[in-house]
Amino acid sequence: MTTAADSFDPRTTLARPDLADQGLEGVVRARVYRAPRPMHCAVAVADIRADIAGDSTLVDQLIFGEAFDVLDMQGDRLWGRARRDGVVGWVDRASLAGGAPLATHRVGSTDAPLPLNALVVEAGEPEGLALIGAFASDPVEVAERLLGVPHRPGARSSQATDCAGLVQQALYACGRAAPRYPDQQVELGEAVDRADARRGDLVIWLHGDLGPWNGHSAFLLADGQVLHATGHHGAVAVEPLAEAEARYAAGGFSAPRFRRL
Repeated sequence: MTTAADSFDPRTTLARPDLADQGLEGVVRARVYRAPRPMHCAVAVADIRADIAGDSTLVDQLIFGEAFDVLDMQGDRLWGRARRDGVVGWVDRASLAGGAPLATHRVGSTDAPLPLNALVVEAGEPEGLALIGAFASDPVEVAERLLGVPHRPGARSSQATDCAGLVQQALYACGRAAPRYPDQQVELGEAVDRADARRGDLVIWLHGDLGPWNGHSAFLLADGQVLHATGHHGAVAVEPLAEAEARYAAGGFSAPRFRRL
C-alpha cells in the first residue's frame, strides 16, 4: 500500500528513521521529532555532503547568507536542510553561524568576492550588489557570464558548478523558481516540441541511474547549440546540441526534453 510518506523525496525531506523535522510528525515515521534550529552560511561556499563523513558524496552547496535549518549535530558536523533549494545533508559546523538574518541585497555580479546570488545584509548599495527584488531579466545572459567556470559534480556557484547548478543559479539571478536536480527542473515551465524550441528553453536529458542528479540540464541557444556545465569539457561551455545529444544517448540518457520557462 502506498502511503503519504512514499511521496516524499529523500533528497529534500528532513527525516531519518531516528529523527525528523517536527513539522513532519504524523506524516513521516521517526523515533524522535524536533524543531530545526536556523543557521546560515558564513563562508563564500560550504559543501553539503550525503553522509557525516567529510569526503562523502557532494549533493549540494550553501552560498553565503543562505539559511540552513539544523536538526542534528555530531561533533563538528551538522545535519539539516538548505532552506533555499531544500536539499538535506551534512555541513561543517565552522561554515555556519547562528540565525537566518533577512537579506537586504544579493550579489548580482560574477566578479564580486562573494559568489553570484549570495545573500547579504548591507546599508546602501555597494558595488556588485543588487537590492532584493531587483533581478536580471535573461537567464541565458547570466549563464553566459559563467562560461569557463569549472565543472564540479554537486557544486552550484559561480566558483564551480554542475549542470543543474548552472541552471539554478541563472534562474535565481532572474528571480525564478529553481530546484536543484534535473529531474525536478524538468517540471519547470511547460513542455515544447523540439521543432518549436528556441533560445532560453531548457534542454534536459534524464537517466535513471545517476544517484541524486538523475539527468543533465542545459540552456538552448538560438543557433542550435546548448550552454551547460559538463564534465566532458570540464567547465561551463557551449557546444552543438547534436554533439551533446549523441554523447548522452551513448551514455544511456533518454531523448532530450524541452521546457519553456
